[in-house]
Amino acid sequence: MAEPVAAPILAVEGLQKRFGGLTALGGIDLAVGKGEVIGIIGANGAGKTTFVNIVTGYLKPSDGRITVNGIDVTGLPPRVMTRRGICRSFQMSQLFASLTCLENLVLAHAAAENGGWKLLADPWTADRLARAEEGLARFGIADYRDARTATLPQGVRKLLDVVLAVAARPHLLLLDEPTSGIASDQRFQIMDVIMGQMAECGVTVLFVEHDMDLVERYARRVLAFLDGRIAADGSVAEVFGHDEVRRAIVGDHRATRRPMGPGQ
Repeated sequence: MAEPVAAPILAVEGLQKRFGGLTALGGIDLAVGKGEVIGIIGANGAGKTTFVNIVTGYLKPSDGRITVNGIDVTGLPPRVMTRRGICRSFQMSQLFASLTCLENLVLAHAAAENGGWKLLADPWTADRLARAEEGLARFGIADYRDARTATLPQGVRKLLDVVLAVAARPHLLLLDEPTSGIASDQRFQIMDVIMGQMAECGVTVLFVEHDMDLVERYARRVLAFLDGRIAADGSVAEVFGHDEVRRAIVGDHRATRRPMGPGQ
């Protein structure tokens, strides 16, 4: 007897988003399996960030359905989505600039435990401090423990933003342009750290990225957004070789070979 097929960790059906007369998403159908690493590509305005915002609860869809592990979560707010195991980082890091890295992370752990940012009697417990120290060490930024985030190099800010996102111990992490603003010679280093940690923790990852070299190296599956729809969905080679995607998004960048990812 064949083994039962596990329900996708994330499924969207007929997902639409309209802003007045503008259709930002025109009907997205998608299933994401546990442990997948999916790159999302597309020109500016193609609907990528709108999709991420809806899945994580920052926007409500105009139509359609979202399920997480088979449970309908359509339209739920971000704090509830976080409790369901869906977390995200942002293109512009969401950090308290006047606080240190450690302080930001302690508050992130406290917020994850208490269901959102609200006044807490005492966030500075020994357990939260220990977990914050561990998180900084795992992502290689422990040396910046006491640095105020306003003074951090951009690459460290990006890593800290991801550390904050995983404080809630997500099952699915969505990354919106995790290497934007980072010097090209540091992008692979940053992604090596992020993807290595996510693989170690068994976290499913969807990441929006404009750098096709990064997509080619880290994605095991690619979604190409075009005019609010998914124009192609498949392996790097399949999507990069898709005529419509090549003309509108990737240009002459061809996936003729797969560079090896971290640990391969």
